[in-house]
Parts: sequence; C-alpha cells; structure tokens
Amino acid sequence: MRVVVTGATGNVGTSLLRVLSADPQIDEIVGLARREPQLTFRRTRWVSADVARDDLVPIFRGADAVVHLAWLIQPSRDRATTRGVNVDGSRRVFEAAAAAEVPALVHASSVGAYSPGPKDRRVDESWPTGGIQTSFYSRDKSAVEAILDGVEQAQPQMRVVRLRPGLIFKGEAASGIRRLFAGPLLPTPLLRRGLIPIVPALDRLRVQGLHSFDVAEAYRLAVVRDVRGAFNVAAEPVLDPPELGRLLDARPVPASARVVRTAVDVAWKLRLQPTPPGWLDLALGVPLMDCARARDELGWTAQRSAGEALLELIDAMRHGEGLETAPLQPGAAGPARIRELLSGIGARSAG
Repeated sequence: MRVVVTGATGNVGTSLLRVLSADPQIDEIVGLARREPQLTFRRTRWVSADVARDDLVPIFRGADAVVHLAWLIQPSRDRATTRGVNVDGSRRVFEAAAAAEVPALVHASSVGAYSPGPKDRRVDESWPTGGIQTSFYSRDKSAVEAILDGVEQAQPQMRVVRLRPGLIFKGEAASGIRRLFAGPLLPTPLLRRGLIPIVPALDRLRVQGLHSFDVAEAYRLAVVRDVRGAFNVAAEPVLDPPELGRLLDARPVPASARVVRTAVDVAWKLRLQPTPPGWLDLALGVPLMDCARARDELGWTAQRSAGEALLELIDAMRHGEGLETAPLQPGAAGPARIRELLSGIGARSAG
C-alpha cells in the first residue's frame, strides 16, 4: 500500500509515520509538510507542499489512502490564515483525493466537532456535529465535517473514514504543545507533580484524552481495514477535577466558569498566553464520547491511560522535549523563550 499523510510533522503525524512504517502492509509513505524535516522514517519520503495553495493531485495520484491531518491551531489571532488552512485547505485535500481517484480518505476530525452535549453519559457517533460556536477550532472542525458529508455523497466509491479523538498527548510533542497552548510565561518549575497546588473544579470540566501513539494506531487501522464512517477514540479514565487532582497531587477547588473564562480572555487579549477562551468553552461544552464502535468495528483499544499520557506530556514540558520538525522542535522559542514573546504570542503559526 502507498499512503499519503498531510500534516505529517505534527503531534499525530509523527506518531502515525512511525506506526505505518512498522506495518509490513505499507510499502511507501509520503509525508506532506510545508517544511521538510530532518527526521526520517522507514519507507517514508517527504514532500514539501501547502494544502492551502499547492497542486495536490499529482502527489495523491497512485495512493491507496490519504490521511488528512494538516490543521492550524495558531495563529489564533489570524482567522483568515487558520480558516484558509483548516476549512479551505481540507476542501482542497478532499477534492484532490477525488480527482486522483484515491480509494480511501481518512480525516482527522475531533471531539471538538460535536455540538454541546452531556457530561453524565456518553454519546455515540450519531451525536450532531454542530460544534461549539465560541470556539474557532470547533467551528472549523464542524465545517469540515459538513464538507466531508458532501464528499461521501458525491464519491460513493471512495471509502471515507473520520476519527474523532479526545485531547492528544505525548512527550515528544511537549515543546510544540507548550507553544500552541501555554506560551512563554508559564513557569517551567511548576510543571511537576505536587507543585501545581490546585485544580479548578468547574462544573462540566470532564474531558477525554489519549496518547498520540494510540490515536496513530487508530489511523493505521482505518487505513488497512475495510471500514467507513466516524469513530470516537479516547482512553480511560475521564479527566475530571478529582482525577486531575489525583494525578497532579493537587487540590480541586470550586471555581466559577465565568470567572475563569474572563481571566483566560483577559490574558489572551493582553497577549500573556496564546489560547482564546473558546478553548475553555469547548472543554466544558462537548459531550463525553462512547468509543464502543472503535473497539467493535475498528478493533482499537487504547494501550495507555489518559492520565499516563497527560503526565508524560507534563514531564516532557518540564524538560523541554520535542522532535526535529518545525511544529515540534525543542528550543525553537529561543533563549528565555524570546522568539515567542517577539512573535506576539498567538499571532503566528507555531509550526
């Protein structure tokens, strides 16, 4: 099999290349990235391409599957850029895959595509994907799901799969994740179990996560198995304030979601951190997912707990770990993280 992966240098992309390169069914992997990295994987060649601008049809032609991971989280202050890659770029990928007559298209959706839902029970893949309207990430994921609905109708011969994972963690992505979500002012010494004193016990703060290598295995299975449709993927346990408190040796303290949201909004507007408050709205709004379909039809189960994956990420952030790709490169922020400060914190792409 020949597999093309867009967004191949990111958190999930680098994990997927490693997983695919170990599968004897995969003969060739083509990793697409705006900037070719120094990192190498077996049976993998890099192609420099921008999903928002370049002609993708020649790259996709002859592929057995395209896995679309390319997505921008930053610059959070430039919606024209993020929407241009996330929504318009995704449409271009889907159209190119159809024009190149690729048999299988696997898309990276997210729990963030879901409309507001329950936190006291779990929903399956039939839950509406209207998104959380105050989150640009969620709106874009929802918009791309609607585009993909049209692709499925127009291209019935193409096997279309969409995965909807929870929060994705791994130590090798620590530098990139910190630049995307925390910024340069987060005190590194606090990134240690026992030194984070409290966890805000917000109503509805119940989220799901998993390790990047586990979600990569779900993508591999979606490539090599004859499945279609949407799959929720997440590990246990649910990360709620009591569980986060246990993991971090911290005390859950009741807090107002409105007060916390206001603080996040002010910090973002003052360019103290790169994350707009829509991310908090997303965490509090999306439902808990039932992953039975992934287990029963895809044959997937997480091998690491959500807590293990989160602690790995926090420990790796403290040590400044990363990979030699543009999105994940350690040390890319410069001495004392000066490059992040000079970039305007959230005003430029982190990769």
